[in-house]
Amino acid sequence: MVKEDFRFHTKLRVRWSECDAQGIVFNGAYQNYLEVVQAEYFRNLGIALYDESSRKHFDTATVKITLEFIAPARIDDILEVYCRFVSIGNTSLTSQYELYTKKADQLVHRAEVVHVDYDAGEHKARPVPDGLRCLIETFESTGDILPLK
Repeated sequence: MVKEDFRFHTKLRVRWSECDAQGIVFNGAYQNYLEVVQAEYFRNLGIALYDESSRKHFDTATVKITLEFIAPARIDDILEVYCRFVSIGNTSLTSQYELYTKKADQLVHRAEVVHVDYDAGEHKARPVPDGLRCLIETFESTGDILPLK
């Protein structure tokens, strides 16, 4: 993939608490980065992912993560994190991420995450709302952000 394949990206700074003793990002920190970027992606679409009323209609549970460590990210690096949703099933959504160091423009990490729309009250997956499906598909194909119906 190339950066131009992604319609959304944001920046994060590597903090000391995310690094090992060598100042390199600890592997588990990448999952936190993905969570932050996912929330920013939805915020960009006008959805407060962690708002209690929003979660009654759409809430994600991660069911699979594939992480690929390509090069080390280090303390104080600015990371440009790219995110896109590549498929939406009945109850699942698959997102892809690429993380680059801003200074060297070096790909350091790639990830794919499968989420399900989870109903916490019922303790089970539920269908992705049609309005959200349309919103994501429109954004991913055109870059336009439509009002959520």
